[in-house]
Amino acid sequence: MRVALFVACFDDAMFPATGKAVTSLLERLGHEVSYPPGQTCCGQVHWTTGYHREAAALARGFTGAFEGSEAVVTASASCAVAVRDAYPRIARSARDPGLARAAEGLAVYELTEFLVDVLGVTDLGAYFPHRVTYHPTCQSLRTLGVADRPLRLLRAVRGLELVELPAAEECCGFGGAFAMKNADVSVAMVADKVRHVRDTGADVVCAADNSCLAHIGGALSRLRGGVRVMHLAEILAETGPV
Repeated sequence: MRVALFVACFDDAMFPATGKAVTSLLERLGHEVSYPPGQTCCGQVHWTTGYHREAAALARGFTGAFEGSEAVVTASASCAVAVRDAYPRIARSARDPGLARAAEGLAVYELTEFLVDVLGVTDLGAYFPHRVTYHPTCQSLRTLGVADRPLRLLRAVRGLELVELPAAEECCGFGGAFAMKNADVSVAMVADKVRHVRDTGADVVCAADNSCLAHIGGALSRLRGGVRVMHLAEILAETGPV
C-alpha cells in the first residue's frame, strides 16, 4: 500500500523522531511511504480558538495536499480528529461544499487504528526492554475511540513490561490552548497525572500525542525522577535481539 505520512506541526517542530519512527514502521511492514510536501497545519488550533476563516483556508490546503492518497496516516490522534471530525463542521461554517467533499474523500487514520484495523497487525517485531505505562490521551480515547489498540500493540513488544496507569482516563491538563488559558487548573491536573505515573514505577510513559507527552514530560523533568516520555510509535519502531 502507498501511505501518505501526515506529520503534525507540533511533531515537525519539536518531535521529528516520531515521524521518522512511523516511516520506519510502515516500511518495515512493506509499505511505500510518501510525504506530500504541500502539507501544513491542519487548522485544529485555529478552529478551536475561534479563527474559523483561517481554519477553512488551512483545511483547503490540507485536503489539496493529500488529494488522491490511498491512506493518510498520522501519529497525532488530535490532528486525526481535526480532519475527520472538525473538517465537516469547518466546511459548513465556511459554506464550502467543495471542502466538505474533499474532506469526505480523505482516508485519514491515527497510527494504531491503521496498524490494527487496516493492516491487521499487532506484532511489529519490536524490542524494548523497559517498564512502560500508557496514557490514553483525551482525543484518542474519547473522540477517535482507539480503545485497546495501543495496548494490544504494546503487549506484543518483546522485553516490554506494561504496567497499568492509575486513573488512566483522567486528562493530563494540556488540551492545547486550555493549558495557557487555565494555567492553574492545568498544572493541578498534570500534577495528579505525574503522581500516578510515578506510582507505577515505570521507566517510560508513552501516548499517542506528543503534545500531551510534552506537558507530562515537562512536569516530570522538574521532579528529576528519571521517567522518560516517548511516543508510542518510537517504542514500536525499536528493534533488538530476537
